[in-house]
Amino acid sequence: MAKQTVAFTLNGQSVKLEVDPRMLLVHVLREELLLTGTHIGCDTSQCGACTVVMDGVSVKSCTVFGVQADGANVLTIEGLKQDDTLHPLQQAFWNEHGLQCGYCTPGMIMSAYGLIGDNPDPSETEIREGLRGNLCRCTGYHNIVKAVQSAAATMRGK
Repeated sequence: MAKQTVAFTLNGQSVKLEVDPRMLLVHVLREELLLTGTHIGCDTSQCGACTVVMDGVSVKSCTVFGVQADGANVLTIEGLKQDDTLHPLQQAFWNEHGLQCGYCTPGMIMSAYGLIGDNPDPSETEIREGLRGNLCRCTGYHNIVKAVQSAAATMRGK
């Protein structure tokens, strides 16, 4: 099958590359663009480890073909950190002990980023609902919820 040219904005930078039309966005990010922060956890869209933000919406990149990103604005976990400063979500996950092994963390953070973008002051119930498509095998989610609450407050300027 002939490759297709795909051009999109990735973490604020323009990228253009040739991809197999059947290649999933998660594989484009990890294998072609060498951004390995987006994890592959299940290959069935159940775990959320591959979550990125595409055109302002949290998506599981294992359910999106790379060619579907053509013209889009894609944000990965690598794009949140600015220079040497962690994004408030990244810092809150650290401060509130919202991670253990860390495998689910990039997907959790990107889902939370999308959630806070839509709702800057989510309740605990709304956070749990917003993260329901992300699985963590290490924590009881309590500290993850605390981290999202803390980050949302920081992002609101409180």
